[in-house]
Amino acid sequence: MYLVVGLGNPGQEYVNTRHNIGFDAINYIANKYNIEINREKFKGVYGEGFINNNKVVLLKPTTYMNLSGESIRELVNFYKLNNDEIIVIYDDISLEVGKLRIRAKGSAGGHNGIKSIINNLATDEFPRIKVGVGQPKHDLVSHVLGKFSSEENRVLEKTLPAVVQAVEIMIKDNINEAMNKFNGFKAE
Repeated sequence: MYLVVGLGNPGQEYVNTRHNIGFDAINYIANKYNIEINREKFKGVYGEGFINNNKVVLLKPTTYMNLSGESIRELVNFYKLNNDEIIVIYDDISLEVGKLRIRAKGSAGGHNGIKSIINNLATDEFPRIKVGVGQPKHDLVSHVLGKFSSEENRVLEKTLPAVVQAVEIMIKDNINEAMNKFNGFKAE
């Protein structure tokens, strides 16, 4: 069984913002695999289904970004999951829009959602897919809470299917296969 988590902030004002690209990815996966994300528990909303005959739980924490780890820890403890059965999808400002980077472990790199997960799981060893949202031109907060331009949205329409493929490969094969295929990927 796998837990696929998309990081973001709950609330209408955060829909389609850079910080919510993880939620967008979960919505995309849910739509492709007919998984209804309609249950509320574990400080989040989630749904269960199958990807490549493997049971998955798709989770969107509703704790706000900085406390995402609380939601993940509750679900991981309930289902007794190992860290390598968790896949976290989130925004990365160090990558240009449309670029992906997959890692098996690593520091938070200044991302408060990842910092919360590391603190709650007491390890930095869990698979993650970073989705590029571009460098801020001015203020970091207004950048990550800002919306994508129409051009950036066109790029993301090609990026989200790649995120789904990466998740599929991570579940079906392994993270190394996904890293080989998608590290360096950039939608145009």
